[in-house]
Amino acid sequence: MAKTNEFFEGVGRRKTAVARVRIVENKKDQSFFINDKEPNAFFDTKELISIIKSPLIATATDERFAITAKVRGGGKKGQAGAVQLALSRALVKFDDEFQRTLRDLDYLKRDPRKKERKKPGLKKARKSPQWSKR
Repeated sequence: MAKTNEFFEGVGRRKTAVARVRIVENKKDQSFFINDKEPNAFFDTKELISIIKSPLIATATDERFAITAKVRGGGKKGQAGAVQLALSRALVKFDDEFQRTLRDLDYLKRDPRKKERKKPGLKKARKSPQWSKR
């Protein structure tokens, strides 16, 4: 289990967003900061906040840790997915018992979908110019 100053770190990626999350077991101060801001100030919708807190709720540890996250790149939705994966990985490092629960909810899988590159001769990745017979 955790010592007083020991932290557990997890890295998560989604599209082009990269998140690094550190959790410290702290029953007195249950803080959650993303890039030195509260989650409500960083993410503007309740849906994104529920995405990042879902691993904590699934493992019933939402009032057990002091959490700090650093996120770079991507958009808000991709950043939320990256934080969710990083937080899940940090929880598994803290306690192996959480792995089964988080794996069954697919929180430990990286979402591989990315934007497809534009191909030459096409307008976008798959959209072709209008075809005319004459």
